[in-house]
Amino acid sequence: MLKVGLTGGIGSGKSEVSRRLASLGAVVIDADRIAREVVEPGTEGLARVIEAFGAGILRADGTLDRPKLGSIVFSDPEKLAVLNGIVHPLVGARVAELQDRADADAIVVYDVPLLAENGLAPMYDVVVVVDAADDVRIARLVELRGMARQDAEARIAAQASREDRLKVADIVVPNEGSLEELTARAEEVWAELTTRART
Repeated sequence: MLKVGLTGGIGSGKSEVSRRLASLGAVVIDADRIAREVVEPGTEGLARVIEAFGAGILRADGTLDRPKLGSIVFSDPEKLAVLNGIVHPLVGARVAELQDRADADAIVVYDVPLLAENGLAPMYDVVVVVDAADDVRIARLVELRGMARQDAEARIAAQASREDRLKVADIVVPNEGSLEELTARAEEVWAELTTRART
């Protein structure tokens, strides 16, 4: 089993690379998706988040209002640490469960947004970083996700710097061009990963 850590700052295009690798045959374990699952209604995770931040972070239907919670934690490192302290252990347990189900010869790609921030690089055989300049990422968040510029800047500031992410990279996927260019680069990365998996 080849364990690949895939990361990139918000707006870098990491999710697109993750989707492409999955379509090529990778077993993708998406930490963000799992992080959403562990705070769904009725979970221990959501109960603990409500206990920490109050019922005001819920929508009328009882689901977590992620943008509202994000606006609270991304501008306050202490509150962000509280949230991470609740969610990360639950995500870790679910990731371990999914990993145990993968075939012994699988290429398992762990889609981990906060890989650099949490010092997780040593857990993987290979770290792939999807990289784009901050101004490119801000423009994407504003134009494609409808985020206010100030919120986009706060999200980027709350994450590791480009330099910190690049320090832990074994493979860098530059993404400031077209989707076609990114797809082609993802295919090159897959070829490299399959070669590494055989050695």
